[in-house]
Amino acid sequence: MQLKCVAIDDEPLALQIIEKYVAEYPALTLVNTFEDAISGGEYLKMNKVDVLFIDINMPDITGIDLVKSLTDKPMIIFTTAYKNYAYEGYELEAVDYLLKPINNLRFGTAVQKAIGYYQYKHTDTPNESDFLYVHSEYRLIKINIKDIEYIESMQDYIKIHMLGVAKPILTLMPLKSAIEKLPASKFIRIHRSFVVAREQIRSIHNRKVKLTNVELPVGTNYTDFIKDWHK
Repeated sequence: MQLKCVAIDDEPLALQIIEKYVAEYPALTLVNTFEDAISGGEYLKMNKVDVLFIDINMPDITGIDLVKSLTDKPMIIFTTAYKNYAYEGYELEAVDYLLKPINNLRFGTAVQKAIGYYQYKHTDTPNESDFLYVHSEYRLIKINIKDIEYIESMQDYIKIHMLGVAKPILTLMPLKSAIEKLPASKFIRIHRSFVVAREQIRSIHNRKVKLTNVELPVGTNYTDFIKDWHK
């Protein structure tokens, strides 16, 4: 696996740092760097790359506007000195959001996210993966499927409730899309708003499913659910 990378930043020193860090990862190849967003954008429209390191606050066009203009988006890692752009990065489903000055350890975390997500997206059977990738709190999060207790639909969002974690992970994704990413052998839909991990079901009684830490309602398809459960 070799990921082609491009870096765009109006600060030459920032580009030098990224070039230095990228060279430490054999899986990455920095194919080009640009000090202005317009030239970088033209290159990206003509050349396919896997990862884009891009500054947000640039004089000619912002990194956010450039990313929005791309029809075939690579994995995005934003680099900036300003925290207030984090929400825009979330909307564009950035892999990560690095604050300057970027240290090597934090850069490495972002790179490993990109590598893992690339492998996940290019597997032949993504729904049989041991992990689920979602965008939450401005970054890409890798979730171990065995740690999921249940998933709750919130219209266009879902809440992923994890074992031993009080706060669920909130992400912009319809429940149907989440189901398609999960192994059917390990999860079952009990209601239009709930999907639960099969091994977390402790009992089924009075149209309710009792999990380890919560009790959830079963929908109008109760009979079909019981048949599925007993397969």
